[in-house]
Amino acid sequence: MDIAKVIIVDDHIIFRKGLLTVLNEIDNVKVVGEASNGKHLLDLLRKQSTDIIFMDIKMPVMGGVEATKKVLAKYPEIKIIALTMFEEISYFNEMVEAGASGYLLKKTSTEELEKAIELVLTDECYFSEEFINSVSKYLKPKRKDTSINLTEREIEVLELICKGFSNADISKFLGLSPRTIDGHRAKLLEKTGAKNAPNLVMLALKIGLV
Repeated sequence: MDIAKVIIVDDHIIFRKGLLTVLNEIDNVKVVGEASNGKHLLDLLRKQSTDIIFMDIKMPVMGGVEATKKVLAKYPEIKIIALTMFEEISYFNEMVEAGASGYLLKKTSTEELEKAIELVLTDECYFSEEFINSVSKYLKPKRKDTSINLTEREIEVLELICKGFSNADISKFLGLSPRTIDGHRAKLLEKTGAKNAPNLVMLALKIGLV
């Protein structure tokens, strides 16, 4: 794998420096820049290219949601992973709607950071399993949406997508061909009206599909 270039955006310098050290210890990953807010990031991107941005949400001057929208409007090839302390579904929804490919909590592990990087670089998405489990415990829809009828297999695939499994991982876990998993994923998007995997996860949590 080619070296993945990463930029860290967070207004806390101690956190940035700690994350920089951790990321640079991962094979094929190199931190090429830091920014303290969204405006600083946009200035940085004029002179420094990157593959991935780890984006905090709450920052002065320009926060992560606005910055994500602006970055992807100008640099759609960049992958953005939210890295935050917020476990509320509202922040997750905002970042997904803005175009983020991943959502991690700041108490994440090096292994999870590495997994998230690998997946988003292959156009997959990654959401912290701890976050998904936490949200599922307190997020109780008033009633399940019965207009969306999923098969047992589709629910299995959806649950694994929510846990951050890639298509290849789902294929191995369920003992099905990658082509079959692609078919199930396409059917899930069609039935729910979600435009991509992040929106699918957001919808699944919101209306109680999993």
